[in-house]
Amino acid sequence: MKTLKRILLWSFVIVVILMAGSLSYIKLVLPNVGPAPVMKIESTPDRVARGEYLANHVAVCIDCHSKRDWSRFSGPPTEGTFGMGGDRFDQKFGFPGVYFAKNITPAGISRYTDGELFRVITTGVNKEGEAMFPVMPFHYYGQMDEEDIKSIIAYIRTLKPIENTVPKSASDFPMNFILNTIPHKGTPSKIPVKSDVVNYGRYLVNASSCIECHTKVDKGALIAGTEYGGGREFPFPDGSVVRSGNISSDKETGIGKWKRETFLALFHAHSDSTTLHTTLKPGDFNSIMPWTMYGKMTDEDLNAVFAYLMTVPAVHNSVVKFSPVTK
Repeated sequence: MKTLKRILLWSFVIVVILMAGSLSYIKLVLPNVGPAPVMKIESTPDRVARGEYLANHVAVCIDCHSKRDWSRFSGPPTEGTFGMGGDRFDQKFGFPGVYFAKNITPAGISRYTDGELFRVITTGVNKEGEAMFPVMPFHYYGQMDEEDIKSIIAYIRTLKPIENTVPKSASDFPMNFILNTIPHKGTPSKIPVKSDVVNYGRYLVNASSCIECHTKVDKGALIAGTEYGGGREFPFPDGSVVRSGNISSDKETGIGKWKRETFLALFHAHSDSTTLHTTLKPGDFNSIMPWTMYGKMTDEDLNAVFAYLMTVPAVHNSVVKFSPVTK
């Protein structure tokens, strides 16, 4: 009997030591994506222009890193706040913690080298070697062409500096331990030639992180089998709820029967001057999707996005787009 107790005791001690060792490794050694690359990005007019297009209309960095005007449809960024950060992403959006968009104006990133910015955008590891929760979809940006990432960096360095101290993000348990295991080295790709419409569209859809909002999630993780099927909920401060649309190729509940012209017209309609200057009344339909930014994509790029989406697997999911506040 004493021998059995001794065996159980030592077994327990060994398990505790192994667990402590694993947690220590995760906390003290990870994330491990290597040092930031040494690079100096030349800020040419063409590079800055490319970065401006990507940051405002494809990767839409400016959307999350600015103050959005929710009195307007789709909450366009407010002039004078571009890149200042502070937007909050927390448990009510399905995240396992409270996360804040960083200040990416020169006032917030001046301490970063170009290589450190490149690393944080493509791997999710900041200047101090700390892991970021992938609210910023670095795992998609890490698949982009390195030249496009460099162009985004060149552009954000030209933003008007805005002094804005952003609160520190914090993960709930156990994500505060899991977080360090998420970052990984990027797997960059070259931009496909535009004549390869579907693969070029795939590149743009990845850069735009469409799958994130158009897939159901559980504690911030995408639910397998619901990719592009929509239905992810986003609550507004007034209690109304908007849900992402089904953009899979399903012919009944998705966009499988759509024409290319219909797809393009929707983006154009949601980004015209009338939409931008219309003030919404309480209870009016609104959308968290930055239509006013995506709508300024070139027609060639929107066409490629549509061509790719028509190839993704169909997910049958009928979505109620908007639920107003019930009194």
